Amino acid sequence: MRVFAVATLLWTAVPPVAAFAQADVAAFYKGKTVEMIVGYAAGSSNDIAARALARNIGKHLPGDPTVVTRNMPGGGSFVAANYIYNVAPKDGTTLGLLAPTLPIDERLGTEGVRYSAAKFNWIGRETTSVGVTITMATSKIRTIADAMANVVTLAATGAGSTTAIYPNVLNNLVGTKFKLIMGYVGSNEALLAMERGEAEAHSTAWEQVTSQHPDWVQNKQINILVQYALAKHPDLPDVPLAIDLGKSDEDRRILRAVVAAADVGKSVLTSPGVPPARVEALRAAFDATINDPEFISDFNASRIEIISMGGAELQKVVGELGDLPPELIEKVRKVYLMPGAK
Repeated sequence: MRVFAVATLLWTAVPPVAAFAQADVAAFYKGKTVEMIVGYAAGSSNDIAARALARNIGKHLPGDPTVVTRNMPGGGSFVAANYIYNVAPKDGTTLGLLAPTLPIDERLGTEGVRYSAAKFNWIGRETTSVGVTITMATSKIRTIADAMANVVTLAATGAGSTTAIYPNVLNNLVGTKFKLIMGYVGSNEALLAMERGEAEAHSTAWEQVTSQHPDWVQNKQINILVQYALAKHPDLPDVPLAIDLGKSDEDRRILRAVVAAADVGKSVLTSPGVPPARVEALRAAFDATINDPEFISDFNASRIEIISMGGAELQKVVGELGDLPPELIEKVRKVYLMPGAK
């Protein structure tokens, strides 16, 4: 009730400006189609999260636009990121859910990057994205120590995807022996390859596993070797953090910089150059959607937990990731890139 009263007071104090801005935004969006671009294949946990938002955000936007979803996988989300940054209209009619590693890839000068992460307008985060590396329960690779003692074939997608980045960093920094098999369209295809025995392991988001294969978790059909996050996921208290595998303080600083992408998680952005009033309308619509019972029910049905963050705060997080010290960036670069991936 107190929040409502304050909001009412602020509205009363500046009604002409606020009313004009809202009317202008409503007039712009009326009859428009907003496109949600997903930098991943259909059926992935990122696709599921993007589609849940797309189904519910339109009614919270002034003008009640139609929202449609389009998958644009490729290059670990670089194809979609470059499209939204350089080609898509800069008017607030294009949203995107892309790889959480966009900021660090930019700083590292990863091949294929043609964007500035901090210049995107970040709208909000639906949830964090804790990565895991897993094998089937029948595999002889049951722990991260096993992956240090044995060569492990690992199905991966694009070079800019955390499915490849995380295990590659462990190879270069802590001595795991993951042999990356690149080129799978998405995690669903890579998980199927693992299940069929074409590869022994896969790295993906924990929510990808819980949403697509809850039986694997319930029936203990997988080994969870390691998790990639700044803090342990509540579901995985006994699974080691990648950060803790570092052999020195410097190793751990490098690993923290890499896995900080988990904080960006499943976030929504729009193009640079969008008028501020529309950015604020998109952020307000995102916040309203996150608290919408229909969205919550929709999202919960996918077995993905909502751990949201507002757009303004998310913009700061992305900016901070882009401000990592040059000397640390250089150390990260040495373990991050994948010249030897097949």
